[in-house]
Amino acid sequence: MMRYRVRMWIGALLICLGSPFAHPQDAQFLPEIDVHLKLNSTFRAYLEAKDDREGGDPTQATIGPSLQLYLKPLIKLKKVKAFDLDDSKSRLLVLEVGYRYITAPDAPSENRMLVAVISNFPLNAGFSLSDRNRADLDWKSGIFTWRYRNKLTLDRTFAIRSYHFIPYVAAEPFYESQYSKWSTTSLYAGSLFPVGKHVQFNIYFEHDNNTGKHPNRQVNSVGLALNLYFSLEKK
Repeated sequence: MMRYRVRMWIGALLICLGSPFAHPQDAQFLPEIDVHLKLNSTFRAYLEAKDDREGGDPTQATIGPSLQLYLKPLIKLKKVKAFDLDDSKSRLLVLEVGYRYITAPDAPSENRMLVAVISNFPLNAGFSLSDRNRADLDWKSGIFTWRYRNKLTLDRTFAIRSYHFIPYVAAEPFYESQYSKWSTTSLYAGSLFPVGKHVQFNIYFEHDNNTGKHPNRQVNSVGLALNLYFSLEKK
C-alpha cells in the first residue's frame, strides 16, 4: 500500500514538472506572507496576504484573517513533523473559518468566507499526508458563487548535515458553481525551509489546468511564501 502511494505521488510530481513545459501559455510570480499567532493549545489565528490565481482566477491580491481550532497533537505526527514550524500539522484534525478581501485590476472587489477541515496522517518511512477540504463562499457585485476544493499534500523531512528541509508534492481540484463542474486542477511541487524558531519559507512551482472557459488554459507560477510563527502560550 505504501509503495502504491509513493508511486502515485511520484507520478503526480512528474506530471507537475513535465507537462507545463509542453504547452506554456502564461507565467506568474506569487508572493505571500502569513503571520500566525498561537493563542493557546487549542486556538490559533493567522493573517494571510498574497497574490494568487487560484481556481483559474485572474491575478488578484488577497488579504484576510483566519481562526483555527485543533485537537491535541498526535505523538507519531509530532515526531514526523518535529522540524516543521507549523505545529497544526502535528494535529490529526484542524478546523478553520476565515474571511478574505480580494481585489484585482479593473474589477470590482470580492468578499469571501471560507471554511475548511484539514486531516493529517502519518505514513511509513517518514512520510505524512495532509487532506484539506475547503469551501469558498464568494460575493462580488451582488452575485453569490461558491466553490469546493480538495488539496492532498505528501511530504517528508530530509536533512543535510544539521539542517532540515521539507519537500512536498500536492494536487488540488476545484469545483466551481459558476461552471457547474470540476473546472481547475492545480499541481504543486515545492519545499519548506525553516529558519530559526519563527521563520519558514515555502518555495514552490504551481501548474494550473483551467477548463472553466473555452479554450482551456494552462498557467505556470512560481510562489514564494514567508510564514511567521509566534505564540502567546506559556511553556
